Formats: sequence, structure tokens, C-alpha cells
Amino acid sequence: MVKVAMLTAGGLAPCLSAAVGGLIVRYSSLAPDAEIIGYRYGYQGLLLGDSIPITGAIRKEAHLLEAEGGTPIGNSRVKLTNAADLVKRALIKEGEDPLHVAAAQLLKDKVTILHTIGGDDTNTTAADLARFLADSGHKLTVVGLPKTIDNDIVPIRQSLGAQTAAEQGAVFFENVVNERTTAPRTLVIHEVMGRNSGWLAAATAEAYRRRLRARAPSPFTVVQNDIDALYIPEIPIAIEAEAQRLKAVMNSRNSVAIFLSEGAGVADLVREMEARGEAVERDAFGHVKIDKINVGDWFSKRFAKLIGAERTLVQKSGYFVRSAAAGTEDLKLIRAMVDHAVVSGLKGESGLIGHDEERGGKLSTIEFSRIKGGKHFDPSASWFTALLREIGQKQD
Repeated sequence: MVKVAMLTAGGLAPCLSAAVGGLIVRYSSLAPDAEIIGYRYGYQGLLLGDSIPITGAIRKEAHLLEAEGGTPIGNSRVKLTNAADLVKRALIKEGEDPLHVAAAQLLKDKVTILHTIGGDDTNTTAADLARFLADSGHKLTVVGLPKTIDNDIVPIRQSLGAQTAAEQGAVFFENVVNERTTAPRTLVIHEVMGRNSGWLAAATAEAYRRRLRARAPSPFTVVQNDIDALYIPEIPIAIEAEAQRLKAVMNSRNSVAIFLSEGAGVADLVREMEARGEAVERDAFGHVKIDKINVGDWFSKRFAKLIGAERTLVQKSGYFVRSAAAGTEDLKLIRAMVDHAVVSGLKGESGLIGHDEERGGKLSTIEFSRIKGGKHFDPSASWFTALLREIGQKQD
């Protein structure tokens, strides 16, 4: 008897609802007798035994999830190897092994195929579960789908939701850019998600400028709407030199617009905070809580003084873009990956689905042992170097 369980975990991305719906639709077609459940709020639901049965009524309407943002079964940030955090959150009892608790629940629910939709932590944790069960003599097939708007999973060429996030970030800035008209000498910073990778900031800037070129030219040119700078974690920022360049832009155009990846300059900011004796908050995975240290504010204060800005505005597009429904290109990718995931699940092949950059870009079920997070964006990409030249920014 085939029993399928699904969970979504980590932050949101514009793919979760479509992927959940796609899995339901595909299993209903290929294995109509398979029972399907969804664990509520990711690994939290698994630990607590909190799941949703996918009924016949849900199956009939599952295709409609392609048009939805968010996730229909809930997300949470839970790391199964961080027992102390799980005890603190009352998800396990003192002395319990989280992997044992999760594995026992999968056995109790008689799950034979587990689909995890998330980033590298989500999927490698699922692999840990499968190994734990295998050591106990139980076979569990785990098939993951790569979800991250940062597009930073090794060796996945393109993760689900990333392209839509870039497109939505461009839409977001089309409104925000008009703040340049509010007052003379205005500095506008668009802070884009991306802890280790500048891919999303770069792709968002490219999408924005593509949309800008497609618009009919305005008869007025008092304030221009193009980008003046783009900063990503992969390229050191020469603040003094950039300030001189942007001061000239401010003097000639009366405003400056910067796209800033939230991971750019974080190491410097953390060092400053710790040198002052300030505590730097981290999540259950040990990651610095970027939203708590306010990278955009740090940059805006530095640049505002150096370039002579009289008004500054920092706008973060993260929650706007990650909550969107999947766009056209992402839907194509989701459908292809979901189809492959279901076939792999029914064959008993575990791994993470994706186009394998290390093996010719073929859509494959990639071994979990080869999955890593923190993939950096390649700043030598021709489209990116062309973008920097067009906005007048030098790349060292």
C-alpha cells in the first residue's frame, strides 16, 4: 500500500501551493489508490502528529492551487537536529531524540513516500530521517523539491520560486521608485532577500530594467527611474569610491536608487555589532537573523552622509515577493519537477529533484549527499557584467 506524505518548510516561496497541488494531481493520476496526507506546518506537524488528509474533494480542486501563493499546509522553521530548540518550543520532551520522534510518527502513519518541499536544510534533514529509519530496518522513500528564492542550492541550476520572486521584485520597485519624486536629493534603497547569494538581487534588477525598457518613454525627465547601483555579497563594496560616483549621480539627477542584496556587507556589520558588545541574534540553524540587524538601514546611513542625501528611504520587497503565486516560467518548472518527483517516489528512488549543474544540467533525482546550501551567484555571468556597465558601476 502506497501512502504519501508532504510537508513544506522554511520561508515561503512562490511555488509551494503549486507544488503541493501538482503532487496531489499527479499521484491522483498515476496512483489513484494511494493515500495522501500533508503535515501541518512542516516538521512541526510531523513531530506533533498533526496532519491533513487529502480527501477526494481536495483532489478534485487541487489544480486550483497553481494560482495561489503561500502554502496550503503551513510552514515552520524547525531543525530536527537542534533538540534544545525543540524542547524550548515544546515540540519534544526533554531527553527525546527528535529524529526518533519524527521517525516513529512516520511509522505510525504508515508513510512509504515523503515529499519535502524546501531548501537544503529541509531536504537534507529528510535524508537524515530516511537513514535513521533504514538503520531500524524500515524503508522510506524521500523525494525533495528545491524551494528557495535565493536560488542557492548546490548543484541545482534553478530552484522553484526564484524566477517569480525576481519578477515580483521588479513589480514592487516600479511603485517604490516613484518616491524619488517626493523631494530633491532622495536616496532610495531597495533591499532584496539573499543571505549568501546575490542572484535574486541581480535577477530582480535585470527584470526591472527589462520592464523599464518596455515602457513608453515619459515626456518628462525631471526624475529618472533607472537603477544607479547594485550590491551583492559576492562583490566587495568599495564604499568610498562608490560614494564619489553616486554623489555625482545625486548632483546631476537629484536622486539615487540602489538595489541591495540583504547579505551584502553583513559580515562587516556583524563585526561592528560584536565589537560594540551587542548580541547578534541567530535562528535554530545558526544563521544570523538578518531582519534583526537591519542591513538596509546601515547602508542608508552610510551613503546618505557621503552622497549628500536629504531624504532616505529603505524598502524591503522580501515578504511581497515570496508570498506571490508562481509565475508562468516557474509553473513550467514546477510541473516538470513534480512529474519527475512522483515517478521517483513510485520507483522508490530518494533524492532532490533538479537540473544537475554538475552533470550536464539534466533533470534528475540528485543524491542527498551532494546537496549543499549557500551556492554563490557567479558575478562573471555576461548578463550581469553587462548590467553593471549599463548602470555605470565598475566591477573590481
